[in-house]
Amino acid sequence: MPRRTLIVIGHPDPSPDRLCRALASAYAEGAERAGHAVRRIDLALQDFPMLRTMQEFEHGTLPGNLKEAAESVVWAEHFVFVFPLWLGTMPAMLKAFLEQVMRPGVAFAYSDKGGGFPKTLLRGRSARLVVTMGMPAAVYRLWFLGHGLAGMRRSILNFAGIKPVRETLFGMVANAGDAKRANWLKQMQRLGERAI
Repeated sequence: MPRRTLIVIGHPDPSPDRLCRALASAYAEGAERAGHAVRRIDLALQDFPMLRTMQEFEHGTLPGNLKEAAESVVWAEHFVFVFPLWLGTMPAMLKAFLEQVMRPGVAFAYSDKGGGFPKTLLRGRSARLVVTMGMPAAVYRLWFLGHGLAGMRRSILNFAGIKPVRETLFGMVANAGDAKRANWLKQMQRLGERAI
């Protein structure tokens, strides 16, 4: 069954040579070939301010150039976030983007009565985190317990109702040869075909 898929490329460097862009493109190619609808947002090509207060988050106006992105968040049935691991978690640009578009009214809603847990607005959607890193992926999972990704999964995506959230980690990317990278791209195409 075709799924509406939103791919967010979270690498702040706009260089077309970045592995994150190749992985995102491979996923999109597989998804489109299988008949899934795909939209892409490349954060390196966006310019938006960081939120600085709770007032801005809850009541501020969404920047005009992110309105289409917020509409795509509501449109999507499946999300794919592709980014490098920086200091154990997502780059600041990706976090700032999520703070802008995952606001009240888009990702969740506060209770009219006040208090209690917010209502999730993205229930029934799924996500995949595709993360590149310099260390072995097993070291990140076992030694660092994947804490940065766990925070993204629980505090942002699950909070908005997005479950399940799957992970694909690519480690030791700086030393990966052409054959390994080609295998990673094929893996992403296969995931894209299934939109998982």
